Formats: sequence, C-alpha cells, structure tokens
Amino acid sequence: MNSSTHENDFYAWTQEQANLLKTGQLHQIDWQHIAEEIEDMGRSEKRQLESRLEILIMHLLKWQFQPNLRSRSWQLTIKEQRLRLEKLVQKNPSLQPHLTEAIEDVYPLATISAERETGLSSFPEICPYSLTEILSPEFLPE
Repeated sequence: MNSSTHENDFYAWTQEQANLLKTGQLHQIDWQHIAEEIEDMGRSEKRQLESRLEILIMHLLKWQFQPNLRSRSWQLTIKEQRLRLEKLVQKNPSLQPHLTEAIEDVYPLATISAERETGLSSFPEICPYSLTEILSPEFLPE
C-alpha cells in the first residue's frame, strides 16, 4: 500500500502503518500522514473540551434564567458534563491551560444554543461564571 491508501481506505492505512511501526520497517512509513493524524488527534481532544464546556455553560444559563423550569434532567446534564470535563483534563493535563480561553470561545455558541432552547434572548454578553464556578460540583447559579 502507499500513501494514497490514506485517502481511499483509512482503516487499511492505519493498520498498515501500525504494522510497519511494530515491525520496525521505518523506511516504509507514511511519515507526513502520520504526523497529520497525530496533530488531528490532539485537535480532537481540544474540540471535545470545547464541546463539553459549551453544553455545560448552556445548561448553567438555562438553570439561571429559567428557574421555574429547572429539572432533574438539567441538573444531571450539568453534573455529567462536569465529570466528563474532569476526566478529559485528567487524561490530558495539557488541556488545563486552555480552559479559560475555551470558555471565551464557546460562550457565544452556548448563548445561541440556550436561546434556541429557551426562547430567551437576554443572556449576558460575557460569560457570567468563572472557571472555578463552571467546574465546581456545588455551583448552580441562582
């Protein structure tokens, strides 16, 4: 197989590359695509961090701005996303410094999602929660 297998049969390409690495046939490795795939794996972890933060912030906004509709489901989603974020950062400690920046990046998306789900449009322009509050298992905005 050659590097065109990367585009035509990704699974076969991954198996071939893994086998070449395991057997020490380094001269046959598709180094360019291997490097790109490793970079993409890292970006994927960061995207997961951002996605979980977006969902968490959206539910915190819903909790705060629709107190009469608070439900166990919202509370469990908040708890679940916090636990998933904690696990993700434990497995990838180098993501920790990206949390504050990620909050700034995803907050506008979280407000759009919250607006879509609630019909409200009066959310703060800047995230009203600190990183500590967002991640704290005890914090629920009032």
